[in-house]
Amino acid sequence: MPEDPLLPETVARALREYRGLRDRHGVCWGEQLIPYVGEVRTSAYLMKGYDYWGACFRRLAGSVPGAGRRDLDHYMADLDLDQVVRDALAGDVLDNLAALRLTPQGSMVEATTLVVLDDTPLRTTLMLDSSREEPVRVVVGGVPYELEPHGARLVEIDSTDEVVVDGHPVDLGTLTRRVEGARIRLRAGMPCRWSVAGTNGQGWYPEGVPRKLDHHRRPYFHGDDVTLEVPAEPISVSVTRGMEYATAEISLHLAPGEERLIELTPERLYDAAALGWYGGDLHVHLNWMGDEPAAPELAAAVQHGEDLHVLNLVAGNVAGDRVYDREALAHWAGQDLPWSDERHLARFGVEYRNDLLGHVTAFGLAAPPARFHSGFAATADREPNAFALEELRALGAVTGYGHPFHTDLSDTDPPDGGVAAGRNCSAREIVADAALGLVDSLDVLNHSSIQATAVVYRRLIGAGNRLAVTAGSDSVLSISRRGTASSPPGWQRVYAHVGEALTAESFAEAIRLGRTFATTGPWLDLTISGYGPGDTAQLAPGDSVEIRVRSIGPEVERLEIRTDEGIIAHGAPGELMTELVVREPTYVVAVATGGPHPRSCHPSGAYAHTSPVYLDVAGRHVARRADVEWCLRWLDLLQSLLQVDGRFDTEEQYEAHLTLYERARAIYRSRLT
Repeated sequence: MPEDPLLPETVARALREYRGLRDRHGVCWGEQLIPYVGEVRTSAYLMKGYDYWGACFRRLAGSVPGAGRRDLDHYMADLDLDQVVRDALAGDVLDNLAALRLTPQGSMVEATTLVVLDDTPLRTTLMLDSSREEPVRVVVGGVPYELEPHGARLVEIDSTDEVVVDGHPVDLGTLTRRVEGARIRLRAGMPCRWSVAGTNGQGWYPEGVPRKLDHHRRPYFHGDDVTLEVPAEPISVSVTRGMEYATAEISLHLAPGEERLIELTPERLYDAAALGWYGGDLHVHLNWMGDEPAAPELAAAVQHGEDLHVLNLVAGNVAGDRVYDREALAHWAGQDLPWSDERHLARFGVEYRNDLLGHVTAFGLAAPPARFHSGFAATADREPNAFALEELRALGAVTGYGHPFHTDLSDTDPPDGGVAAGRNCSAREIVADAALGLVDSLDVLNHSSIQATAVVYRRLIGAGNRLAVTAGSDSVLSISRRGTASSPPGWQRVYAHVGEALTAESFAEAIRLGRTFATTGPWLDLTISGYGPGDTAQLAPGDSVEIRVRSIGPEVERLEIRTDEGIIAHGAPGELMTELVVREPTYVVAVATGGPHPRSCHPSGAYAHTSPVYLDVAGRHVARRADVEWCLRWLDLLQSLLQVDGRFDTEEQYEAHLTLYERARAIYRSRLT
């Protein structure tokens, strides 16, 4: 029997292994419980609006007074994450988490009642939440659970389980409401993203499809000409196809047993490929813990349903040695994935991970690398990320730092906030790697702090480095409910001006040349007297240039034009123009912003940022003194951080990092003259 081109045996074997890990260990697949693994374990219950980190720190502070981030790393395994969920919810109940409140006066069930269409038991989670001063036993489906005073426990149940407290059965009738069913068939004429929801927000899905929620808690799935069962009561149906399309939606109320064809097509807002621009997501995981291990077939459906031109599926570890999707990378390295076509390109790449120095993504590599991570499970930070960058580049990859920064950082702040203490995945080494020309890009568009990353990015290019703006969502196809991670890949994209046939090589080269902008949805165009992002204009002192910025997208509220000196013009969306008289070398970038919007899955709202047009004067490239000194200060802070939080087996390992920083310092100091 011929091998399935979408599921070769080595990949199928890995998927079976992942399902076994999920079945034995739950959504974290047996990974060591470090803080962000704990966040994944609780994320199905603590999506938008609930503070997992704050609840962890508050509970830790009760047992370790004065505890900080380093203490959370150390004591994470001692935290009761069921209690963390209870604390963070602060009395709320969810569609997937009912609560059995155990009070001194008795017990009661609180739940968001869900619609069911037949007698199949509803599978859900029940939180046993005690406010009693003494221990209490709860029996669920014949299994006893002992709760300590003021304890909490999350228990998987179905709606037919018997729950007994204090010898008395508990009524679970509030969990479900029976409704007659109907059937709809959805057709758009092309693969799309669909959302079908009841009046209570409950999602409805075709059989066998992952029950995904995006950052806004909207249910969604991908396909065309699909059929699904729905309740015979008011529902809404909406359809879109990634950021280049608007959303079309209707409301309807079917009669019991009715079948109806719904033909609905989203309107296109702009067509980037028609202008030679192709949008990609450079940081997507097929598998990285989660509730349902994902096969390549799901990635194919998502990419075409989102009309995502370029998809980079990265192999990477979590908290130990296991590298998820390593087998898929080995099978397909250097090849387009089988569902690629002239407008859609998919490859397997790499996320090289070190939590102290930052995570590096690689696209377009010809073969698997020898190294995938360092510094995990208390092992040494054996080498700078620069070593991995050099290897990945030798394999033909374009490289960049993903989800770079997670803190508040303004244009006037010193670099101290960017080099915060602890192993928190920040892209700390990029200031050295950029000076040495070892990295091609920075994911200014990311799931964490876009604002802080944009500040660091502009400091880096102002200090004379050449870096492209890129985007990586860090979406995870094996996770169904985790905010931005369960949002569809491509919810933010880097658009690269390829200007020719789309290939992995042409897309990577456009990034290397800086012909990019990155966005949560808006189209953003920057031209300067005929030059575009990535170009360098050679000017004489006193020359003037005309700058024109254009945006498309209903979420944009403000446009900005920035140079190394800051904002030189701003205005309303649509079009912004200004003239600049150039006396010193500089760069020009455009920025579009807006508040929270249904089209943006980033918590802070809409955002787009171009790569620079460089304006060289009399042969000199921009190297603003304040930005160079800012980068030098960063390297000093990084060296101090390394002394406190770095882990090394030998003095030679430590010296390799210091040597890298000193090489970068020499380059920055040369730019001060």
